Parts: sequence; C-alpha cells; structure tokens
Amino acid sequence: MVPVAAAMLLLAGCGGGGGGAGTTASAQPSQAEQTEQTGQAAKKIALFLPESKTTRYEAFDRPLFEAKVKALCATCEILYSNADQDAAKQQQQVEAAITQGANVLVLDAVDAAAVAPLVNQAKQKQIPVIAYDRLISGIDYAYYVSFNNVRVGEMQGQALLDALNAKGTAAKGEIVMIHGSPTDPSSADYKKGAKSVLDGKVKVGREFDTPDWSPDKAQQQMEQAITALGRDKIVGVLSANDGMAGGAIAAMKRAGYASLPPITGQDAELAAIQRILTGEQHMTIYLNIRAEAEKSAELAVALANGETPQAPAKVSNGTADIPAFLLDPIPVTADKVKDTIVKDKFYTVEQICTAEIKAACEKNGIQ
Repeated sequence: MVPVAAAMLLLAGCGGGGGGAGTTASAQPSQAEQTEQTGQAAKKIALFLPESKTTRYEAFDRPLFEAKVKALCATCEILYSNADQDAAKQQQQVEAAITQGANVLVLDAVDAAAVAPLVNQAKQKQIPVIAYDRLISGIDYAYYVSFNNVRVGEMQGQALLDALNAKGTAAKGEIVMIHGSPTDPSSADYKKGAKSVLDGKVKVGREFDTPDWSPDKAQQQMEQAITALGRDKIVGVLSANDGMAGGAIAAMKRAGYASLPPITGQDAELAAIQRILTGEQHMTIYLNIRAEAEKSAELAVALANGETPQAPAKVSNGTADIPAFLLDPIPVTADKVKDTIVKDKFYTVEQICTAEIKAACEKNGIQ
C-alpha cells in the first residue's frame, strides 16, 4: 500500500491547490484585457467530466483542477462541461470548446471507445488532449492521467476474500459481482483485477455490468440476485464503487438482512466512509483525486505554453503507447480511516462523525 504522501511524490509538483474556483469568475480580467496586458490572447483550457451521480467529480475533481490551473496560470480561462452521462452531449461540448479556441482538452470520456473522432478533430487543429481518469482508445494523444485500475480491482477482490475467510463463509455460499459501466474501460480493468484474486476461490452467483455506474440500477441488480439466489446464499458483494455499493446495501436492507455480508467499494465517498465505520460496508478504495486533478492541471498548463513534460510510464490503448502518470490506490477499512481519510483532510472529523455515528467514530479512534 502506498501512502498518500508517497503517491503525491510520484507526481512531481502536485502540491498546493485548494477548494472550488469558478470557471469564469468576474474578478478575472476579460480576454480583451488579458490580450492588452500580455500582448497575446489568454490560454483556454477545457475540462470535460462525464457525470455527477458519482460525487467525486463536482466535489473534488473540478474544484481541485480549476484551483491548480489558476495557481499556475492566473490569466488562463477554464472552459468546463459536465456531460451528465450523455455521450452525445459530451460530443457537443467538446466541439463547442474547439470552436471557442480551446488550447488544451482534458477529457474524462463518457464513452471512451467512441471519442476517437473528437480527439482526431482536436489533433487536426493541433490541440493536445489529456485523457483524464479513463483511457481513450483508438487514437494517439498527449497524456493519460489516472490510477492503476487493475490494482484497484485486485485490492477489492483481496479485501472481500480476506473478509470471507475471516468469517469462514468463502466456501459456504456465493458472491454477487456488480461491475461498472461497460462504456468505461476502467471497469474492465477493475473486473480483471478482482477476478485474478477471486477466481477459483469463491463461487460467483450473479454478475452484472452497470450502465452509467448507476446506484439505482445496482439496487435493481442486487434485488434480482437476492430473488434468484436466495437471501441466505449470498455471502459477499464485489461492488466496483461506493455509489453502487450504496444501492446494493439498500436492496439488502429492503430484503430484510439481519446483518449485511462484506461489500466493497471505491472513491471514498462520505456516505461510504460512514457506512464503513458503522459496519454496513466493508471497505472502499481511496483514490488520491487531488494528485490526479492537480497533475492534469499542471500538464494542461504546460501544454498550453508549448511544453511537453516527460511522463514516467506508458500505457497501451490498443493503437498507441500513451505517456502516462499512474497513481497507486489505497484500500481503506474501518481501522484505516483515521490514518488516511482524516489524516489527509479528505473529510473533516465533523463531516464524518455526525450524531448518528458518533459511537462508531469513537470506537475507531476518530474524535
């Protein structure tokens, strides 16, 4: 396990940053004023995020990225768009940014297999593209910034297997696997990693791919699994992220589970951290989103200024080897919340330890 401090060192220059900055704050000089002051038009950096159902994007990725860009380039203009899980909407947003003269595109694709034509449009206009969080396939581009996604799945699978072995239930029932969106290549990596650990060691009763990473769809899938397998047969749930874990937990509570089987997650959402402390969810994967967002902002500003920083790795997207910056994920169970989430101030004690879970916080040394 790599601590956050070490993960940050992997991405040189990723310190600093802060809370949410507006995309076109009125305090910033206009483009005409910037041109007059500097003798050249302000650089435009476009950020495209895929959806808002997963809380990280609007709560962390966007404000951290924007703050870092402004810290590095006070005159840079940020063009921000969220596609609301709509690939056609994202296409329109990217094309609009290109028309508006964006100098760099930072793209977290709704459908990573379908955006190659958009990247090609940018390349034809000599606009560099950074694939943010999700690897874009089918075309060459400037950089890929994300996490070691196969390792995420391995950690989820190992955490679930360890929990089942500790309870003595690994061979006494079946697990349900709730994977992410089939249009997100990261989902395939998570699945690959989890299965590399779990194959041959547990029986998979039901397995689902979940469109849009939807918690509601995950709840429906879990309800289907309970109906098909029987409540007492399900000994664990491999959920690829926290939102879907919440949906699966809602289904199990509705089905009358006296105690919940171990369930995994990812993203360290606040509700998930609280569920972990109270024992409803077994673990989550803590992603150092600050490092990811800030490194992407750093690269975007460098590219806008005509620079090409060296990347420490390359990742094949099936067409080209993309220069890549990859962070290590961190598994978090109840006993690790204090030394990761709280220590890094990802959430404050006040945010986590509401009146309803005060006793659980105290039990885990969080006060």
